[in-house]
Amino acid sequence: MAQIKVTGCEIDGLYVIEPAVHGDDRGYFMETYNQNDMKEFGLDMVFVQDNQSKSKKGVLRGLHFQKQFPQGKLVRVIKGEVFDVAVDCRKDSNTFGKWFGVRLSAENNKQFYISEGFAHGFLVLSDEAVFCYKVTDFYRPGDEGAIAWNDPNVGIKWPDLIGEYKGSASAEGYRLIDGTPILLSEKDSKTMTIKEVFNK
Repeated sequence: MAQIKVTGCEIDGLYVIEPAVHGDDRGYFMETYNQNDMKEFGLDMVFVQDNQSKSKKGVLRGLHFQKQFPQGKLVRVIKGEVFDVAVDCRKDSNTFGKWFGVRLSAENNKQFYISEGFAHGFLVLSDEAVFCYKVTDFYRPGDEGAIAWNDPNVGIKWPDLIGEYKGSASAEGYRLIDGTPILLSEKDSKTMTIKEVFNK
C-alpha cells in the first residue's frame, strides 16, 4: 500500500504529494521518496540529481525554466516555509500561462511535482527556508530561461505580498506585509513577460 497521497492539480502535469508521517513522542519517520509508490500513481520519472538551497525571508527565486533540456522537479522544504509556484510554459498547452501555487513547509511535509515544461519559483515566508529538490535532467549552463515573477499576464497571487506592477520585474516597491523587502537576484529583476519570452 502506497505511503503517499497524490493530488492532481487543475493544470495537467502538476501534483501535490503528501507522505505518510509515522510519529510518536520520540519524533517521526517518513519516506520522502519511494519509486514504487510514485509508479502506483503513474509517476514514473527518473531523477538524476538532488539540489538544496537556503534563503532568508523575502527572497523570491524564479520564475525559471530550461530551454532545450527541461527538468521535472520534485520539491520540498525541510526548514521554514515557502510559497511554491509553477507556470505552464508549454506552447501547445491549453493552459499555457496559467499558474498553480502551494505552501510547502517543514511542518506540512508537502511535496510538489512539477513536470517538464513549466517555469518554477518560490517566495520565502519564514525567517529562513531550506529548499530541497530532485530533478529529472542535469543542469546545463546557458540553458536556463526565465519569465517575470510579477508578470500581470500570469497574475500570480503571492501571499502576504504588497506592491504594484510598474512595467518591470524589479522588486522595487514590493514587500511582505510585515515590511520585509522582496529580494531578487540581479538576473531575476531583469526578466521579461511570458508573452515577450514566447512571442505569444
